Amino acid sequence: MDSRAIDLAVRRVARAIESRTESDARVVLVGIQTGGVWLARHLAQHLERLWGAPVPVGQLDISMHRDDLDQRLAPQVYPTAIGFDVTGKTVILVDDVLFSGRTTRAAMDALTDLGRPRRIQLAVLIDRGHRELPIEADFVGKRIPTGPTDRVDVRLADTLAASQVVLEKAARR
Repeated sequence: MDSRAIDLAVRRVARAIESRTESDARVVLVGIQTGGVWLARHLAQHLERLWGAPVPVGQLDISMHRDDLDQRLAPQVYPTAIGFDVTGKTVILVDDVLFSGRTTRAAMDALTDLGRPRRIQLAVLIDRGHRELPIEADFVGKRIPTGPTDRVDVRLADTLAASQVVLEKAARR
């Protein structure tokens, strides 16, 4: 996907959120570090134009909630910065790629450590399938069929024009 296709996918997700979610102060976006933070900020800009009101955006680190901590030497830790109470809110978790579902599960655990949302929904730029857990996105920018060993590389830059999504097919044996 080039920058134009990414922009169209982000707009598609924003319109879906706008049409299926109440547009009041109880809706907040929480980007999962790191790619989800970029996407959450862009979604908030589109939703602000659609709703005519700002949408709070936070960022969530899930490093210490992952189920593979025992398989890593030292997890890369990013800041969690959520300047609002999540209790009673509709929290839309935002991530760049949905694959196994394990990142989303860890994000829900990390989020509920901060409060008790009224509802948690999931928005992703890319859904590539191959779930290991029973998790589905509520809002999807694009579904990309992949093999289980393929790699989806989301390269998000400060400017949309420099961003791209690349599918790297695994070598066939």
